[in-house]
Amino acid sequence: MRGRWKAVAAVVLGGMLAVSGCGGNDEGGGDASQVEVFSWWTGPGEADGLQAMKADFERKNPGTKFVNAAIAGGSGTQAQAVLASRLQNRKPPDSFQGHAGAELLDYIKAGQIEPLDSFYDENNLRAAYPQQLLQQITYQGKIYSVPVNIHRSNVLWYNPRILEDAGLSGPPKTIAEFIAALKAVKDRTGKVPLSLGAQWTADHLLENVLLGDLGTDAYNALWKPGADWSTPAVTRVLTDFAEILKYTTVEAASTDWQGAAKAVVDGKAAFNIMGDWAYGYFVNPAPNGLGKKLDTDFKYAPAPGTDGTYMWLSDSFTLPRGAPHRAGAIAWLKEASSKEGQDLFNPKKGSIPARKDADRSLYKGYLEYALNEWTRPDIKLAGSFWHGVAANKKWHTDIDTAVGLFLQSKDVGKLQAALVNAAKNSGQ
Repeated sequence: MRGRWKAVAAVVLGGMLAVSGCGGNDEGGGDASQVEVFSWWTGPGEADGLQAMKADFERKNPGTKFVNAAIAGGSGTQAQAVLASRLQNRKPPDSFQGHAGAELLDYIKAGQIEPLDSFYDENNLRAAYPQQLLQQITYQGKIYSVPVNIHRSNVLWYNPRILEDAGLSGPPKTIAEFIAALKAVKDRTGKVPLSLGAQWTADHLLENVLLGDLGTDAYNALWKPGADWSTPAVTRVLTDFAEILKYTTVEAASTDWQGAAKAVVDGKAAFNIMGDWAYGYFVNPAPNGLGKKLDTDFKYAPAPGTDGTYMWLSDSFTLPRGAPHRAGAIAWLKEASSKEGQDLFNPKKGSIPARKDADRSLYKGYLEYALNEWTRPDIKLAGSFWHGVAANKKWHTDIDTAVGLFLQSKDVGKLQAALVNAAKNSGQ
């Protein structure tokens, strides 16, 4: 993220050089006999997409054995813990999955992954990816990851029948309209206005309210060094956030995102703000999905106040320092960054390619809309803080702690003070 991350201190740079200079497995770096690919793609859709890329990789690289080192666990929590141990013990996989953006900062500063600028140049990738995306994944002038897909965080899923019963002509377009719509649902239908799940879904909601109230430029500015979270504008956002939370269910905190999203398509809740991975869950047949119908059981729109902005997150792959089969890793990165690989993976995953030259005929329903939005010449990009783009791991954790305390206290002043401190102490 050019211009957004603080410079690394000289002592850290020295540590990076030391790691690269004694990286244990560097002598095997030219080995293309196999490639161990580490990810958390084990669930329905994503595992199928990985298998499709694997088959294409093996066709193109018949002498290289593909080792699938995927570890199950939502959002990669378990996988990242295992990965951290391996990297600390200098036993890296040949390539590992991570969210593009600030989530990779810890690996970069520890000298655990290599910059990929020459890889981008040799494979003409700077022309293949949107310029805004490249800017947002660049750190100190270098790129460290290869995005495979794009998910959208700022999606409003809603039940059209409940909105009709509430006297609403369509989805709300601003935060103020959203609050009014929530009140109308509560007063006129007796349904749950906004379904919410486990605590992280409240963090997800917060980033959408921030973007919806502040706009793209002011939202992006919050993640720059020295950003001021104590302003009246942020106070207004947090006040709206507190008001919106009044229309959620108390018991929902024990449910993950699937249960909260299911409440909308089952006709129990009017709205849910969730990333577009919810679409596959809605429409895929059982047992991997709910088998619901778009435009009948549910509809979608940009989250209130965010039309024209794509709040994005991306699964990407890296090149660890000391990868035992470095040549195999490079071959895998070529697959992950290729048009063929991304078009094989994403329709099955329920996401869209990060590249600009996708085969549009492969993307139907919501995915067609998402791809059209992503490639709009006037689209603005905002990185999701909760899903690894805008905030490093420490900042992410501190925000989560602040939101957790706020869900108990409902004290906007304390929440804002905690967010101010989180920004100051982020080390980003």
